[in-house]
Amino acid sequence: MSSRPWTRTLGAISAAGALITAILVATTSPAPAGRPSGGAGWRACLAGSPDRQAVFTRAARISGVPRAVLLGVSYLESRWDDHAGSPSTAGGYGPMHLTHVVASTPSARFDALGKGDGSAEPRVPSYAGTTRLTTAQVRTLDRAATMVGVSQSRLRTDPVANICAGSALLASYHHGSAHGLDAWSGAVARYSTASEQRTALRFAREVYAVIRKGRARTTDDGQRVRLAPHPQARLDAAQVRSLELTEPGHTRVDCPPYLGCESVPAPYEQYGDTPGDYGNHDLANRPRDLRIDDIVIHDTEGSWDEALQLVQDPTYLGWHYTVRSSDGQIAAHLDPKDVGWHAGNWYVNMHSIGVEHEGFAAQGATWYTESLYESSAALVRHLAHEYGVPLDRAHIIGHDQVPGITPANVAGMHWDPGPYWDWEHYMTLLGHPISADRHAHGDVVTVKPGFSDNEQPVTGCDADDGCPVQGTNFVYLHQSPSADSPLVTDVGLHPDGSPSTTEVSDIGARAAAGQQLLVSQRVGDWLGVWWLGEKGWIADPKAHHSVVPTRAQVVVPRGADPVPVYGRAYPERSAYPSQIPYQTVTPLQYAIQPRQAYVLADSHLQTDYYYAKTFRCAGVALDCTDVVGHDRYYEIWFGHRIAYVRAADVRVTHG
Repeated sequence: MSSRPWTRTLGAISAAGALITAILVATTSPAPAGRPSGGAGWRACLAGSPDRQAVFTRAARISGVPRAVLLGVSYLESRWDDHAGSPSTAGGYGPMHLTHVVASTPSARFDALGKGDGSAEPRVPSYAGTTRLTTAQVRTLDRAATMVGVSQSRLRTDPVANICAGSALLASYHHGSAHGLDAWSGAVARYSTASEQRTALRFAREVYAVIRKGRARTTDDGQRVRLAPHPQARLDAAQVRSLELTEPGHTRVDCPPYLGCESVPAPYEQYGDTPGDYGNHDLANRPRDLRIDDIVIHDTEGSWDEALQLVQDPTYLGWHYTVRSSDGQIAAHLDPKDVGWHAGNWYVNMHSIGVEHEGFAAQGATWYTESLYESSAALVRHLAHEYGVPLDRAHIIGHDQVPGITPANVAGMHWDPGPYWDWEHYMTLLGHPISADRHAHGDVVTVKPGFSDNEQPVTGCDADDGCPVQGTNFVYLHQSPSADSPLVTDVGLHPDGSPSTTEVSDIGARAAAGQQLLVSQRVGDWLGVWWLGEKGWIADPKAHHSVVPTRAQVVVPRGADPVPVYGRAYPERSAYPSQIPYQTVTPLQYAIQPRQAYVLADSHLQTDYYYAKTFRCAGVALDCTDVVGHDRYYEIWFGHRIAYVRAADVRVTHG
């Protein structure tokens, strides 16, 4: 989240908006059933093989829904995962995301298991002024259960029954007798249960994009499912527009039109008596005056509603976009030309766009839905193209990769989006998957541990010290080539020199997917890599490699002395006008030791400091000025985070 932290409650999640407009859904009256068979047909669907691919095939045949459409809808709703009977943040169950939600008050609590206030039902807050929720809108599970003649509890826990019932529900939304893929556009949009046309249209577009490209993956319970590509599949947008959904007015935002982003402006206003009492961002003219180099991925550590309330508070902080968990809806807050206050590092703020995602880092997949990933990736692709941001993990970074600006700031830096954000899937959606770019093993490697089957031990997510068992995006580094050895030490997080831990917020020994490392030694299935000025060891078994070979340059010390590492790339003292205070560049508590090497992440940084201290740049000479220096810096991969070194202190060579 932003640099002014929200309270992180790991044991329970506030429901004051956790579900909100995620399921504020209003559909028109259901269409007559399509072609689903009678009771005998559904009994055959329920009693057949539990293999998930076979279930989808069987359900499609019995319901009359084209298999590609059924697979596409389910993929967008759940990536074909079952989640072991636990509901999503929008109260949806199983591969078909069938919903059953009970209204409650804003004081309700909602945890990862959907249990709150003594109830096992996920609950939606009832806010003054929000759209009324109807039974048909929030209880698709109830209707689907009736259609196939099974209990609601079975649809929550039995993926076979869930898919069969979901296909019946989807078939009931289909009008007419046409059965081409495009003929199901209206039914697909209706299945989203969106009340707004732009949200329904976006969901349907994303489903048809999945159908065109195809997908294949292993689900969270080990089922292999494949949707073959259908390149000719096209959405019939006219069907969606005929559903008579609400169509709000349009406000210009920097967002692809098909995403239907809404405008929720962050205020630039003065709230106190002095020129410095203003918020919650700074005006600029990027990229003309300040380059945009990075896009920072955050999670909100709160609900959609809470995030939108905070971003509209001039005394809080501003970021550029927020993405909703349940359906991928995007709210735009700042024009990317302006500087948001989101990363906790002013240099990174100056050169980045901040994108928040509804969710809690310690809960992971409960919040990081496929709709959220797909919408976010579409937005980031657009922004990267528009502003020239490279689509790689050195420039599409997590908030957890942002360095502290001084030694005192390191321990307080954030760790979202956390160990459960699927970087490998996200980079694939961006069109730049994490992959090997050379055949032979060399000295430079990129971390790629897999995700769904990479269940690293993580602790401290709740009061019982437990964390949900799910895929993780990292591998641990040990002090020696043995799983029994302690984890490496991060002196910024553990000043006493104690080892890093498996605590969910402790990033000290985590090499995340997409990070690049230099290998200095190999012992069996272990790789010795340079990490925070020391050597750490990661397991790389031949049966399941955790890294892939990479072409990259590295930096090494020019002389025999340790090289300081910095958290920002500010100019030298002589670059500052006399009216602007010099900003010191203090070395962090780490250093690159002689004979060590770290992978170069970016050699074309802008060495500058944007001096913006007063509201509308009034009353102070040279306010809102970008001070540009001549001292060059390089960005490097250094531990879990990025860091900066002076070009004069190192030399660049091939890894």
